[in-house]
Formats: sequence, C-alpha cells, structure tokens
Amino acid sequence: MKVTGLFFLAVFFSANALSAEQILLSPEQIKKLGIATTLLPNKQLGELAGIPALVVIPGNQQFTISTPLAGMINQTLVGIGDSVKKGQVLATLHSPALAEAQNALLQATTQFQLAQENFNRDDQLFKEGIIAESRYRATQSQQRAATANLAERKQLLKLAGMTDADITRLQSTNSLSSELNITSPINGVVLEKSANAGQRLEMATAIFKVARIEPLSLEIQAPLASTHDIKVGAKVNIPGSHASGKLTAIGGSLSGGNQTILLRAVVLEGSANLRPGQYVEANIATISTSNGQWTILNSAISRLGERAVVFTENSKGFQAETITVLHEGANSSVITGKFNGDEKIAIKGVSSLKANLMGIGGGE
Repeated sequence: MKVTGLFFLAVFFSANALSAEQILLSPEQIKKLGIATTLLPNKQLGELAGIPALVVIPGNQQFTISTPLAGMINQTLVGIGDSVKKGQVLATLHSPALAEAQNALLQATTQFQLAQENFNRDDQLFKEGIIAESRYRATQSQQRAATANLAERKQLLKLAGMTDADITRLQSTNSLSSELNITSPINGVVLEKSANAGQRLEMATAIFKVARIEPLSLEIQAPLASTHDIKVGAKVNIPGSHASGKLTAIGGSLSGGNQTILLRAVVLEGSANLRPGQYVEANIATISTSNGQWTILNSAISRLGERAVVFTENSKGFQAETITVLHEGANSSVITGKFNGDEKIAIKGVSSLKANLMGIGGGE
C-alpha cells in the first residue's frame, strides 16, 4: 500500500508537539523532511541591511565644458568613458569671434603703450613744473583707462581658453588665429559628449561633461521607520562590492511615491569596484542598543499573521521563537529577539515546521 507524502508528514507531526511552540522531531525525521540548519550569525551592534542604493558622482566633482565663443567644431579628440588630464585638449573649434577678440587685444595693447608713454612723459614734465596739474591728471586718467581696457581684453581671451603664454605670444607676434582649443579643467573621465565635428555652435553650448569619479557617493532610499537609530557619520558597507564609507546626510522630508527618506553617503574605500549609475545594497550601522541584532536569511523567517518567528534546534526538535524584523532586505533581514547567540536556526524545511506549528500537516 502506497503512503502519500501528505499522510507521511501527518504521521510524523501528529504526536510530536509538546506545546504550541515545541516541535518534537528525531534526527531521522529531520533528515527525511529536508530540514537544514545553520548557526545564528555573530551578534551585531546594530545594522540596517540590504537597503537599496544608487551609486552617483558628487555634484561638486562634475564639470560641464561649454563653448566660450560661437564657432564650428573642427575635431573632437575624446569620447565617452575616456580618461583625461587637466589641460588636455578635448576638441578644436574654428571661431571667427576668437580672431576678433585677439584683434581687440592687439588694439588695446597699442593704446596702452601709447597711454603709458604719454603718462611717463607728462609725469616727468609735471615734476619739473613745466605742465599744469590738470594736463597731468588727464594723461593719468587716460593711462588708467587703457590699463583697465587691456586687462579686460586679456581676461576675455583667458575665458576663451587662451593661456598667459598664448597671450604674450600673440602680443609679440601680432599673429591672429581663429583656432580655439577646448581643454579639460580637471583630471577625470568624460561622462557625456554632445557635439561632433562639423557642428556650428553658439556661445555657451555644452560640449562635454567631465567628472572625477573618486570618491563616489551613494543615494540611499530608507524606510522612515528604519532611520530613527542612524546618525550622520555611521559606517556604511556595500558587501557585494567590498566597498565601504560613511553616512554624510539624512534627508529632512519623505519622497512622495514610496514614503522613504533619502540618505547620502560617501564611499571611502573600494570605489574602483563600483560604477556610477549602479544599483547596490548597502548596510548602515545603527546606534548601539541593549538588544542584540542579527542578520539572517529570509528563508529562516516564518510569518504567522502579524507575528514573525524562527525555528531554533534543540535536543527535542525545534522551538518557535518570536522575533522582530527591523529591516527586510532582498535576501536577508535584520532581526532582534531573545537569543543567547549560539543557537542553530532552520533555513530549509521551514514551511514544514510552520505547518506543524499551525496544527496542519504539510510540506514544502
């Protein structure tokens, strides 16, 4: 005669419960039911585990490079993902406006030289009492205006990308050029490229976005109930990427959709194992409390209405222990309960133990 699996489990469980919490099982029965256990992990000071987080580049490490003058892109020398050095040429631009600005500088230089010569002459004549003070003051005013105009023209060319050496060379050679180099302001990586050779661009049109990718930051979405025991400076771990850092900010308002609070953290170690835009799970240390906390697999947790339990192994079988789930992650959860810390908990065959606890025969 064939005995069904359901009848077999019912026979095992029918006389084995001493109470609503204790389940009597022999080693042979445990083996046949496929129940597996593991030691309770080490006690933690407190941690929120498995919080979803997004790897981002801090805003103060991102730079948008725009055209300083209107012109046409001759050539782009880098692409998205390329590493660049500070001062490296990223693209060349043909800009008639640059030639006009250089010509204005040369005119300002000539005016300054003339005004300076006139001032030097009148300064000497005034000291000798040959000219009136009014003429001296007028010449001095012209010299100061010419000096300010020259400084302004130099500054405009610097904003256009020319260096002091380039400007000095221009003043000495009087050789105009409409070729403008677009350079990187930092050592970093090209994140975006929005223009190609042959395009005509207006002034202040964005061409590249360059960023330093170390250190990286995390944007963490945490449930409100889980944030009461955390503070700025708390240690943050990213187990899957062997990276860690610290919490730098706790948001002051809830997001409208999922009622979570935005937390920000800086990655201090292991940034090389992460990529901007990557989704990860972060563990955040919480303020130490008198209650012990443990991170266990979700497969070890059973739900009985609003009650959560785990099954601890003892000499008679298994005992159901009520727990509080502090945070539930994708694969594991942080719990607290009355444990000594050396218990073995069931991680497989838990549904069979739950069925017996509820007074029904059943299996997985």
